[in-house]
Amino acid sequence: MRQRLQSLHERLTSTVLGAETPAFLLITALLANGHVLIQGAPGIGKTSLASTLAKSIDATFNRIQFTPDLLPADITGYSIYHQGTGQFQFIPGPVFSNIVLADEINRTSPRIQSALFECMSEQQVTVDGVTRPLSPPFMVIATQNNLFSTGTFPLPEPQLDRFLLGITMTLPDLETQAKLLQVHAERGPAYVENTPLISADEIRQAQLETTAVPVNDRVCRYITLICESLRRAEAGRGTLSARAAIAVMRAAQAAAWLEEAKAVYPDHIKKIAPAVLAHRLILRDNRHGQSSDPATLVENVLANVPVP
Repeated sequence: MRQRLQSLHERLTSTVLGAETPAFLLITALLANGHVLIQGAPGIGKTSLASTLAKSIDATFNRIQFTPDLLPADITGYSIYHQGTGQFQFIPGPVFSNIVLADEINRTSPRIQSALFECMSEQQVTVDGVTRPLSPPFMVIATQNNLFSTGTFPLPEPQLDRFLLGITMTLPDLETQAKLLQVHAERGPAYVENTPLISADEIRQAQLETTAVPVNDRVCRYITLICESLRRAEAGRGTLSARAAIAVMRAAQAAAWLEEAKAVYPDHIKKIAPAVLAHRLILRDNRHGQSSDPATLVENVLANVPVP
């Protein structure tokens, strides 16, 4: 199982050069049964990374292109009346898949974005008063362009809190950019390996094994202290929810499982906490009118909270 996941990681990094850390985080979220928000400038491989992951798993996959004219029914589905039978028939939306790519999610209004709330939190969809479950495994991978880009809307705080991990992608170094050009010159830009590497049932089994990784009381307290320190940070505004602390624990369990560790250790918390917590933080401007960097704030807290 772990060998196939390693092969999946290699495929992701060969498709998007220089994306070793984003690929690891994406697989970690998959094992932790969580959702991922990938942020970055256009054209750096966000959609390619998400699509490659989906096509490498023998499971159902749908892509939703978020645009300003999108409607909630375009995501969740709708009921249509058949005059001949005198009955309504439900037409499932693209969210009825194992993996859903919400591409450029911040190009539509928060009202439309909220159509994903129920399915992300409870893995079910309610339309016309009828609740329908979504088949596990279920994962939403959302991409968004950098905030303040033309034609974008901010994601509501409750929705940000429903993403297990936030991944920020940037341009790789000059050497990797040159290698990227060489790869495209040799095999063409359309080359993507689509053969499934792992089944949906195997992913589900790995998720169950991940939740069984032990977490002792000292590690739980360590996670709690990190979250509480961020809530009290001078640059912070608002509070991290209890869901954030649970997300740190679940992601750390996935990281420990990938490393075949016997339990979750503080090093796993340090490794995963910035990606879990940074996108949830809403920071105040300092006295010079400048905003702090959420990832830097998390790193500073991790450096100061005593390790058990």
